[in-house]
Amino acid sequence: MANKEIDQAAKSLSNLTLTPPPFISSTVACRGLQIPSSWEETANSIAYDSCTCPPPIVLICGPGNCGKSAFSRVLLDALFKRYKKVGYLDTDVGQPEFTPSGCVSLQIIEKETPDFTVLCLKTPEKCLFFGDICAKSNAKDYVFCIFNLFNYFIKKYYKFEDLGESNKPSVPLIVNTSGWIKGFGLDVLVDILRYMSPTHVVKVKCSSARKNLPCGAFWMLGGQKSNAEIIEICAAQNNTQSIPKRKEARSMRDLRFIAYFRQCLPKDLGIPNYSDLKRHLADIPPFEISLSKTNVTYLLCQESTEMTYHSWIGTIVGIGISSSVPSSASISAPWCVGLGIVSSIDVQRDKIYLVTPIPLHIVKEVDTLFRGSIEIPDCLIIAGNRDNSVFSSKDETVLKEHGN
Repeated sequence: MANKEIDQAAKSLSNLTLTPPPFISSTVACRGLQIPSSWEETANSIAYDSCTCPPPIVLICGPGNCGKSAFSRVLLDALFKRYKKVGYLDTDVGQPEFTPSGCVSLQIIEKETPDFTVLCLKTPEKCLFFGDICAKSNAKDYVFCIFNLFNYFIKKYYKFEDLGESNKPSVPLIVNTSGWIKGFGLDVLVDILRYMSPTHVVKVKCSSARKNLPCGAFWMLGGQKSNAEIIEICAAQNNTQSIPKRKEARSMRDLRFIAYFRQCLPKDLGIPNYSDLKRHLADIPPFEISLSKTNVTYLLCQESTEMTYHSWIGTIVGIGISSSVPSSASISAPWCVGLGIVSSIDVQRDKIYLVTPIPLHIVKEVDTLFRGSIEIPDCLIIAGNRDNSVFSSKDETVLKEHGN
């Protein structure tokens, strides 16, 4: 299957607005943020006070839980008033804006997004599976993922090498970063800033000075000046102080995974509680993939013995096709075409059983799995089944085949 066909098929997955099911607290789905009035003014100044050729490349940075993602949505809406398309490069693997956690993704957004207070799930233009919710686990590969996606964007949407595309309008880009800005995290951010050379750098500042980034163009060497316009804005105030930040972050991640795998089920299927969701997921016949014919890339560890196969069960893996590889030489891993849950493995039968919303004709091309450290949300695991299968005894009955 050609790369273009793979891209089109992967995009057939529905974009979702994460309106919470009745059994999920609305506090989890809607960010309780008090947005400073100056944010809209700042976003409009970036959208209208900058030249359109080339359009702005805006990198948003600052400490964790300060509202970087929320400001990115305000800026996204402002840019849509001037441009037909907006690129969105999300480097926050823990709390991404439009995808499940563990991914670095590039979105090319062509429609206005819903109210930023409502979480929204979109199928990315391109995605690389990092495999963890924390960039610290493998900073080198994390940076490579970001650079590959940025290179793809520049080549396809910003600087056109083909003379036949010279009249195409360039697309602005928002780069949303994580809150890892201290210690080695600051070095990583410096590398990203130097590589991208954005036109605008928005620094979100919180009330605690020690948590904020250094002043000025901190990424430049030897007092050199940056061409980027540096803008400082105040952090948003969180109105949900009663919810511990770590618990809220975990709930957000779980909600995104639940929404993603909910796509395996009919849209009109009523699911009033977690028990029904688990039951319906258990009824889905998993895809059957040849274990020996699948290249498994261990992103964060080096395990390959039969004993470790059981540790895959209940994990979320990235799914790739070896013929779909970024053109950059900095990383050889294929693009990630979607995510799957390893529901069971039968080593003797040489089978991996995978639950995924990816269409069957795409799964038939799959020959790569990315094994990280992301596990299925606890609310979807049936007690006592983690060691054998996640939802039910799918290793007994498999109706969807692949590979043989």
